[in-house]
Amino acid sequence: MVGHRGGALLEIEVEELDTHTVLRPRGEIDAYTVAQFRERIGDLALAPRLLIDLGSVPFMDSAGLGALIGGIRRIRDSDGEVVVACGEGALARLLHTTGFDRIVPVAQTSEEALASLLTPDSPEAL
Repeated sequence: MVGHRGGALLEIEVEELDTHTVLRPRGEIDAYTVAQFRERIGDLALAPRLLIDLGSVPFMDSAGLGALIGGIRRIRDSDGEVVVACGEGALARLLHTTGFDRIVPVAQTSEEALASLLTPDSPEAL
């Protein structure tokens, strides 16, 4: 499949593990793909522990950021815990600049995010 700029459309992998769920989007999350992302993160609203791995997301616009925050709110409203892994590129700068990293734990690697998720003393409020 070809996306709006000739690239691949957003692909989203969900992995259900014993201790947590991993949401792993691959591709840009923007006005063209945000509905798909919003729907998929909404499907996980009852996940008790969710790791969102954005390491394969080279670009996210404000619509994508809004969908991410909305999905995290729904998960937290159901008493779920969420952490985000995103590397150290432009997306990490976006999450830091917007203050996103003050409302949800953001780690560089999925391993660091998982350690944060499975540590019981990280009460953050969105």
